[in-house]
Amino acid sequence: MEIRALVEADAGLFQALRLSALRECPSAFSSSYGEECSIPVEVVAERIAPSPDNRVFGAFDQSGLVGCIGIHREMKVRLAHKAVIWGTYVAPEYRGQGIGSDLMSHAVRFAASMSGLRNLILSVTKGNSAALMLYERMGFKAFGVEPGAMLIDNELHDEIHMVRTIKGET
Repeated sequence: MEIRALVEADAGLFQALRLSALRECPSAFSSSYGEECSIPVEVVAERIAPSPDNRVFGAFDQSGLVGCIGIHREMKVRLAHKAVIWGTYVAPEYRGQGIGSDLMSHAVRFAASMSGLRNLILSVTKGNSAALMLYERMGFKAFGVEPGAMLIDNELHDEIHMVRTIKGET
């Protein structure tokens, strides 16, 4: 398994995996399949382009892209000490092999390389116990629950907000 930062040329692979994720786990993401299925691949390429404050990592095997995780730094001056983890997903047939941990480790190392970054934050849908256990193993701690954070098919879903301190890591 190779884990690396995605580049613009990976946009088609990323978009296919992302759309699969949105279909398979609609309550795990704030975006919906309907919102993202018509986004041109050129726009996806711009969104995943690596920069000093943004990165999407992908897990590849011989069959292609099988997992991903995104990280982006908050841009406002008063929020720039924080980065957000987003879009974490591993294809069902690859779960239970440590790929999620490997992806998160890459994201945490990238966060630690950002000058002045102190906190890494994420949200997980309440009831997604596998993701919650992964995040806790990776050092994230819950700091609150947002009741009814998402409305999907007329059903409210709560989100658990989590943080991991980065300051001083290398």
